[in-house]
Amino acid sequence: MNRADNVIDVQGVTKTYASGALQVEALRGLTFTIARGEYVAIMGPSGSGKSTLMNVLGCLDRATTGTYKLDGIDVSQLDDNQLAEIRLKKLGFVFQGFNLLARTDALRNVALPLFYAGMPGKERERLALERLTEVGIGDRARHKPTELSGGEQQRVAIARALVNDPAVLLADEPTGNLDSKTSGEILALFDGLSSGGRTVIVVTHDEGVASRARRILRMLDGVIISDTPT
Repeated sequence: MNRADNVIDVQGVTKTYASGALQVEALRGLTFTIARGEYVAIMGPSGSGKSTLMNVLGCLDRATTGTYKLDGIDVSQLDDNQLAEIRLKKLGFVFQGFNLLARTDALRNVALPLFYAGMPGKERERLALERLTEVGIGDRARHKPTELSGGEQQRVAIARALVNDPAVLLADEPTGNLDSKTSGEILALFDGLSSGGRTVIVVTHDEGVASRARRILRMLDGVIISDTPT
C-alpha cells in the first residue's frame, strides 16, 4: 500500500518517563501503519503501554524518539499550540467516562468543538444535529446528560467526536461504563462508522470489544507482540 494511504504512520517510536532516578520505557521502538478507513483494536494488560500509545496517537503526549505522522503531518515537529489545533481538526475522542458538560444539552455538547474552531452558531447547530441524527439520537438533542441513559450519553460523546469530521476516531474503553446490551449497541454503531469509511481505533482490554475490529494490535511491556486481522 502506498504510504499516502496511511492515516497513521508510526516509525521507531519510544516513550520514556522519569520515575525518580529510574527511566521507565513505556514504548519501545514501535513501528506500524494504519490505513485510512481501517478499524483497529489496541489490546494489552495494564502496564503494557496501550494507554501511552493512545496518548501519543491522540497528540496528548509526545514520543521521546521516532516519528509519528497523522494524516501526512509529522506531529513530532509541532509545538503545543499546533498540537492543540491538530487534535481539534484531525482527531475525535471517545472516553469511557463520556466527559459531557452536565448543564448543557446534547446539541451544545456536540457543537462545542465547532465553537472552538470559530464556526458561526447556526452552522454549529446544524452540523451537531446531523451528527446526533447519525448516531441515532437526533430526537434527544435538547436533553441534558442527566436526562439521558448511559448509552445515549455515549452516543452524544461519539457525535461530538465526529462533528469536526476527524481523520481518526480514537476510543478508549468506550463500553467500560455500559451494560452488555448497551455495549452491543455502541459497538454496532462503531461497526457502522467503520463500514462508512471512518478510521476507528479502539483501545480496550475486552476481547469481545476487540473482536469487532478488523485488526488487533496486542501489546506487552511496551512492544507490539502481534498484529493480526480478525
